[in-house]
Amino acid sequence: MSKSTRVLGAALGAVALAASLTACGGDSLEKSKDGGGSSASSGSSSGGGKGKLVIGAAGFTESNVLAELYAQLLRDAGYSTSITTVNNRELYEPSLEKGEIDVVPEYAATLAEFLNAKVNGPKAPEEKPVASSDAAATVAALEKLAAPLGLKALPAGSAVDQNAFAVTKEFAGKNNLKTLSDLGKSGLKVKIAAGDECAVRPFCAPGLKTTYGIDVSGIDPKGVGTPQAKQAVKDGVDQLVLTTTTDATLDSFGLVLLEDDKKLQNADNVLPVVNAKDAGAPEVAAALDKLTKTLTTADLIALNRKVDAERAKPADVAKAFLESKGLLTKEQ
Repeated sequence: MSKSTRVLGAALGAVALAASLTACGGDSLEKSKDGGGSSASSGSSSGGGKGKLVIGAAGFTESNVLAELYAQLLRDAGYSTSITTVNNRELYEPSLEKGEIDVVPEYAATLAEFLNAKVNGPKAPEEKPVASSDAAATVAALEKLAAPLGLKALPAGSAVDQNAFAVTKEFAGKNNLKTLSDLGKSGLKVKIAAGDECAVRPFCAPGLKTTYGIDVSGIDPKGVGTPQAKQAVKDGVDQLVLTTTTDATLDSFGLVLLEDDKKLQNADNVLPVVNAKDAGAPEVAAALDKLTKTLTTADLIALNRKVDAERAKPADVAKAFLESKGLLTKEQ
């Protein structure tokens, strides 16, 4: 599953959320953090003296790599690990509650609003959102929602995969654009390549207009971060594309992200979420925290690129990264 099919779990409309909860557990606009439908088991397993842990993966490149990173770190810490791929959060989140899955790589704002909707009703993310651009506050809200469900959100790091907007390097250079504020001040009209929902979603066209004063002339419904959307901007058909901060293919289209300098987007920082009963041990948290403290957004981009562009296997990419950072203590 590509990143472009992922769905947004924060900044939701009530109708979209109500419909999407039965389908994929988030807003239909963004990333396959929630998307897909089927489930399957995969990944290597290895013996360990501290017990068995099942790591969940959501079936898109970044999630698969993160799951491998988690599995290898926990294996290094003495656990037997396996990876189960479940493409739909509506399936894997209950499995995490039941202890069928022990650990999943997650995104703070997306999961916080998913649980907000689950606990407080489908309109809650719109009427009483708990996620914001403040990572600490968002994680705190997530922790509060997760605990009664038997889940534990471990600390988040600096690596973040959230909505982002890109223009061509030529367009940015010609108009001296580095931030979305720069684009607003320029007075330039822009057509956005995105999902058609962009017209009404607060983080997309309405937010760009109200927060940055950007003159949005229309939406070209080519999807979020799809090759077609990026090609349309490269060709000059559109001027702005909605993608994500860890999109590894922007360079190949000659595109560059504009900084979200006024923090329009919610904080989708990467963090592990565990079943508190089965994987709440301090040893689990300590093993995963080594990665959380090391991993950056730039690292995620590089890891995604190795899998998507260079066709490397997630397990090999994960091992090479952990070894390069000195995070493994023994041979695997």
